[in-house]
Amino acid sequence: MGFFAVSLLFCVLCFSSSFSSGAMQPKMGVCYGDLGNNLPTPLESIKLVQKLHGKRIKIYGANPKTLKAIQNTDIQISIMVPNNLIPDISTNQTLADEWVQSNVVPFYPESKIRYLLVGNEILSNPPNTTWFRLVPAMSKIRYSVRKFGLKKIKVGTPLAMDALESSFPPSNGTFRSDVREKVIKPLLHFLDRSKSFFFVDVYTYFAWVGQPLQINLEYALLQSKYLTYTDPGSGLVYTNLLDQMLDAIIFAMKRLGYPNIRLFLAETGWPSGGDSDQLGANLYNAATYNRNVVKKFTAKPPIGTPLRPGAVIPALIFALYNENMKPGPGTERNFGLLYPNGSHVYPIDLSGKTPVSDYPIIPKPESNGRLWCVVANGANKTAVADAVAYACGQGNGTCDPIRPGGKCYDPNSLVNHANYAFTSYWTQLRSIGATCSFNGLAVLTSKDPSHKSCKFPSVNL
Repeated sequence: MGFFAVSLLFCVLCFSSSFSSGAMQPKMGVCYGDLGNNLPTPLESIKLVQKLHGKRIKIYGANPKTLKAIQNTDIQISIMVPNNLIPDISTNQTLADEWVQSNVVPFYPESKIRYLLVGNEILSNPPNTTWFRLVPAMSKIRYSVRKFGLKKIKVGTPLAMDALESSFPPSNGTFRSDVREKVIKPLLHFLDRSKSFFFVDVYTYFAWVGQPLQINLEYALLQSKYLTYTDPGSGLVYTNLLDQMLDAIIFAMKRLGYPNIRLFLAETGWPSGGDSDQLGANLYNAATYNRNVVKKFTAKPPIGTPLRPGAVIPALIFALYNENMKPGPGTERNFGLLYPNGSHVYPIDLSGKTPVSDYPIIPKPESNGRLWCVVANGANKTAVADAVAYACGQGNGTCDPIRPGGKCYDPNSLVNHANYAFTSYWTQLRSIGATCSFNGLAVLTSKDPSHKSCKFPSVNL
């Protein structure tokens, strides 16, 4: 290790001391969503959180029944101002006061409300004026919190990783140019001045499933024993993808002049199931990832990240339940630690006191080691037909086998032809940048779509 690397490591170790120790202790929690028509009551749900040994919960609103249910418990709660109220609150202090007085004051301090989140992943929505109302709304909510003497509550907002335009290598972490100056800088100034957290939703699952050939699965699951990545810019050595993604956020904040804002991992998780063609969504991966997350964020002394070793990072797993009314692909309804009847999807202890080796073994799913590019579940048929025309128009005989008389023509259906066209296009042209996306119409799968005499092309996983 050269002098520069040693000096950098020394500085990082010194710098990290401000993020460790103190009153905050490593504690895990869970996100409690309620998009299901078969879920237990809030009171029953809080009892289930306690059985999981969760010490924090996040809800997506300010349900008074949930706030009442956590009274006389040691569970800390994060509540949320809905996205649609942000524009009005941003220009109306009275409205902010009324929201806090109605949704927070009646329950505080008996209910341990610790974080008041304004909106949810605002910057992940298409461009809109609400982006620029976010920080003014947060300022007015914080004014209300102080006005009513709610001294233990921090105000923040959770953002997804798409707030960054660059996250690799981590030292190149950079916020998006369309929001950097008008949204992110004011947000960081607010968080720094109020000593709050940068709340971030980080899913290694989505990063891995988008690039399964480039990202090692074990590395994404926090399970890799030997694989490491050395950031060429910082010299820091990474042993898992989650640390890379978290440090990319820290580097991005540092790049804008705010190196000291603490992180709060507001959501992370891995789906235990989904549609039949959804890659990597299974019990083994979900249990492996979430158990490793618990191990990491409840460790004593705290582990932190390579950029902030020893830092305490509060963390929440998404989600408490499999929620049957969540929209989107099947994975969205299978992130839960519990089924709606309260039984475990797989055993997990959020206290971190149960060693990973003590859990019952979940068989690793068999894999044929191959990948195909197929139509995503629920994709628009007209758009798929247009995408097939595009894939087949690139030459190279991409679609010859699905033309009339070709060995893969039958069954003569849009899905069969699209599965072949997408896979053929991707396997032939991925070396020059082609992806299995087609504007979200296609996904990678390890389930072979071949049939009868027609063998589809594939790629080694």
